[in-house]
Amino acid sequence: MELLVIRHGQSEADILQVHEGRADYHLTELGENQARKMASHVQEHFPPDIILASTLKRASRTAEILQEAIGCEISYFDELREFDNGVLAGLLRKEAAVKYPLPSGGRPAHIPIQDGESAIELRYRAEKIFQQIIYDFKEKERIAIVSHGGLISNFLEAFLNLPVQAKFQFHTGDTGIHLLELKDDIRAVKFINSLQHLKKGKLHC
Repeated sequence: MELLVIRHGQSEADILQVHEGRADYHLTELGENQARKMASHVQEHFPPDIILASTLKRASRTAEILQEAIGCEISYFDELREFDNGVLAGLLRKEAAVKYPLPSGGRPAHIPIQDGESAIELRYRAEKIFQQIIYDFKEKERIAIVSHGGLISNFLEAFLNLPVQAKFQFHTGDTGIHLLELKDDIRAVKFINSLQHLKKGKLHC
């Protein structure tokens, strides 16, 4: 089984300089173009048997563009949504820094953001959806998963069996692609955060 893990394209929150997380913004025009380039590249090189996607607009729209290129089934999962950042969702970054400053030394992993979830809860959610995917879709040869940067980083930690408190972070650019393989008891990372598709020609905003 191969897992093609993909981040959504640029969203309106990137332009507005707000905390996104669970704030449900649309893709920008650039984000739509990024998604189309990603979809064309995936269709040519790594066509999946099924697409699994977050229910948030920026990811679900990216997944729809991919589905249009591939023509396969698509299913949506709340568990693939981004980190629940509670009171920070949709708040200007400058305003959030004043109203909700980070504690000295950062927020402990077990303490959630007000009205949101903790880092440990996010990791548990990523672990749970990873296990669900490899069990429920074990007959599929290649699965595309369209999600968000924070969830994807934790999903990769779960794939690699890293400790919950590990100080690792996996960056994913807009429509960045990771290709993972599970074969018997071996878990292989074929590549991470590929943005090759965005280098093919000029993007127009």
